[in-house]
Amino acid sequence: VQLQASGGGLVQAGDSLRLSCEASGRSFSSYNMGWFRQPPGKEREFVASMEWSGGSAYYADSVKGRFTISRDNAKNTAYLQMNSLKPEDTAVYYCAAARSTRLLVALYEYNYWGQGTLVTVSS
Repeated sequence: VQLQASGGGLVQAGDSLRLSCEASGRSFSSYNMGWFRQPPGKEREFVASMEWSGGSAYYADSVKGRFTISRDNAKNTAYLQMNSLKPEDTAVYYCAAARSTRLLVALYEYNYWGQGTLVTVSS
């Protein structure tokens, strides 16, 4: 499966953005979808994950209550709605996929990655 992330940009603190991740290929609905981010000068970190049916999701503590992951299997697309953005959310955001029925949160568990989209939050 190939992933194409989009929706990043420059926003001010408190603003919202919605990232999209469009997948090509078959069987999108059988993939766990995840979002990760890599802040400048730091390692890539987990943000959110959603299992294949969209019934369960898991979030990093740093984004819980502000970010929402969702998916539309009919459109082969996953989303990350980001509200109340903070300067510390500034990062390149990556979507990822893995064929699994479990919720996956570790970077090494994902074997398909999008190219990344930059989100910059100014104070």
